[in-house]
Amino acid sequence: MKTATIPSLRVDPELRQAAESVLQEGETLSSFVEQSLRISIDHRRAQQAFIVRGLASRDEAQRTGEYFTADEVLRELDGMVGKARAKPGK
Repeated sequence: MKTATIPSLRVDPELRQAAESVLQEGETLSSFVEQSLRISIDHRRAQQAFIVRGLASRDEAQRTGEYFTADEVLRELDGMVGKARAKPGK
């Protein structure tokens, strides 16, 4: 597969300096920008999926009339966390 380029990005010198100041040993500014872009894409995809699930849940609740209070949800989540922590190797 051929590679493609991302348009060049003009930034304030302070932003470039800040980015360069956090580079790890052997890391280039280009690799840092690429990694940041990949992370942002993953984050936005996760946000979109979360919204889709939330809207579907809302629609299902409206359809069935079954709703849960925040306390009910938090109790169930606490139970899940407790079970996960009780498993060997956790």
